[in-house]
Parts: sequence; C-alpha cells; structure tokens
Amino acid sequence: MTGYRFAIVIEKDEDGYFAYCPELQGCYTQGNTFEEVTSNIRDTIKLHVEDRLANDEAVPVSEIVSLSRLLQG
Repeated sequence: MTGYRFAIVIEKDEDGYFAYCPELQGCYTQGNTFEEVTSNIRDTIKLHVEDRLANDEAVPVSEIVSLSRLLQG
C-alpha cells in the first residue's frame, strides 16, 4: 500500500486517546498514549485499505482544504 494520504483526528480524554480517519468510514482505534494511538491508526488504515483493494472497492481520495481548532468560550 503506497501513495495514499489520509487525514486523521486524535482526541484525548480521561481514558486515553481515540483516533479516526474521516475519509474511511468505520476506521477508528484507541490507545493509552499518543504514540500508541498513532501506531494503531496507521495499522488500522493499512488494513482498511488492503481490505477495500482485495474486494475491488474504491479507496476514497480527498484533498484537505483546512484544518482548524475552534475555541469556544
């Protein structure tokens, strides 16, 4: 699997870290540390794309236009 780029979102809460890939529906994972969740989401994306390719499904490609963090308050 080469040539794919995906956005990921990593969130932290009291239980650890949660990561997901918005472009790949159902592609998410968790971890106790930032390093663990980053490794886990990389593996999860790899498996997700391999499964799509094995089933002759399209792999979504999108272009990130903006990434922002909004503070409310």
